[in-house]
Amino acid sequence: MEILSQMWSLLGLLTVLQNILPSQLLSLLNSLYESLHDFFSLYSYFEIPEFNGYCGVDLNDLYRHVHLYLNSVNHPSTTCPSRFTLSRSKSSNRISFTVAPNHTVHDSFNGHTLSWTHHVDTLQDSLDEKRSFSLKLPKRHSHALLSPYLDFVTSRAEEFERVSRERRLFTNNGHGSYESGWVSVPFRHPSTFETLALEPELKKQITEDLTAFSNGKEFYHRVGRAWKRGYLLYGPPGSGKSSLIAAMANFLCYDVYDLELTKVSDNSELRALLIQTTNRSIIVIEDIDCSVDLTADRLLKTKRSSSHPSTVKDKCGRVGDSGDENGRVTLSGLLNFTDGLWSCCGEERIIVFTTNHRENVDPALVRCGRMDVHVSLGTCGMHAFKALAMNYVGVESHALFDVVESCIRSGGALTPAQIGEILLRNRRDADVAIKEVLSAMQAKILGNNHRELTEGCHREYDDTAKTAESMDRALLESPENWESWQGKFGGKKRKEGSTTTTWERKVKFLVRLRSLTKSDSGRRGV
Repeated sequence: MEILSQMWSLLGLLTVLQNILPSQLLSLLNSLYESLHDFFSLYSYFEIPEFNGYCGVDLNDLYRHVHLYLNSVNHPSTTCPSRFTLSRSKSSNRISFTVAPNHTVHDSFNGHTLSWTHHVDTLQDSLDEKRSFSLKLPKRHSHALLSPYLDFVTSRAEEFERVSRERRLFTNNGHGSYESGWVSVPFRHPSTFETLALEPELKKQITEDLTAFSNGKEFYHRVGRAWKRGYLLYGPPGSGKSSLIAAMANFLCYDVYDLELTKVSDNSELRALLIQTTNRSIIVIEDIDCSVDLTADRLLKTKRSSSHPSTVKDKCGRVGDSGDENGRVTLSGLLNFTDGLWSCCGEERIIVFTTNHRENVDPALVRCGRMDVHVSLGTCGMHAFKALAMNYVGVESHALFDVVESCIRSGGALTPAQIGEILLRNRRDADVAIKEVLSAMQAKILGNNHRELTEGCHREYDDTAKTAESMDRALLESPENWESWQGKFGGKKRKEGSTTTTWERKVKFLVRLRSLTKSDSGRRGV
């Protein structure tokens, strides 16, 4: 009791002295106490405030990195002594763990123990709070530990932010010259490289290239290149170009900017949209050969030199005036967008062009340095088909897989969209689903053979007509050539017969294929 009474008396004396002594003297005494404490202490302390300066406007980026780092390495279920504050934003389902005010968490780095303390003080006569983190380091090793440890904290925080933040899907709203030319929604596309119908070798090449790009900051800076990568995805409709873009975004945890060129008024607005995109993003221009009339720009200059202005029609059916380039996006503007000086206004960006007809794209757009990686997507091979069968109907192996492989080799391969639709429609019965796919493949083989035969007959008919015409003319000119022309005409007949024999062989192959399918189904109880 006497000790408690003495402590209360001391506290009362300190309160009286604080009210009597001038504030300048109290501040001096406090500074003297802290100096003595730092002199005799075995640790060094570094304070990281929430804002830079005293105006409370400029956010301290290091404070944000420390907050993210402590969020990534601490969890209530694994760290018992610490108290955490839990929070969750409306736009994310993820729970954030924050160190509670005026509590300490411990960390280790290079064999040394460090600690972080989260200070939160309420300002007088205000509802605002002053927040900061205090880092405690061993004084003997503070100079050797501080810089590498903060670099480690920053890199770990950036990686955690990239993986955990909510990704967005952006599209331009037609007002690129204003403060924000983009509108966005949460990006929640489920496509991944595990579910993608791609051949294993192609999938491995793409993932390795993406990984090397995302880890190549120092390399790109060292060689003097902008930290960006161009991908050209081409193939028939339904070959999986959009799904591959979504898988790339999920693999890298990047935002996606879907640029609609028809909404962009001119090159200036295109540059403004580029400036507004963020780092770690994928900029997509789909159907680049049909978005705007780009490949005709070179021809328009030739048209202008003529005495009468004319209109030209592009390959997608749009008509453009050859005498006016103002107020529209030009090929030059798009080239500067992808590979000019303005393309260096951000880092860690991937630009993706898609097209159904690669030959229709201007060569300047797809050269190396703009589109670095060209990915050809087409019909499904056997590995891609097995991936689709596993995803849709849960089948890893089946008795008819050998028949499917034979159909693929014989020209009956289908696109992932076609196979996926058949499997989705029959997903309740795996046997029926695979049979339906086989029927579609056989129908395609039959259609291809019929088309080849028709084209061959047309060619034979044309050749025969030309031969007959030439023979008639030769007969009129020289009766001595009758026998030689009859021999040539007979040769044509034999060629026609050889075509029919080829057609019969293909029909017999299909009959055997169908009988094999039925026999396998009956023998295995399918």
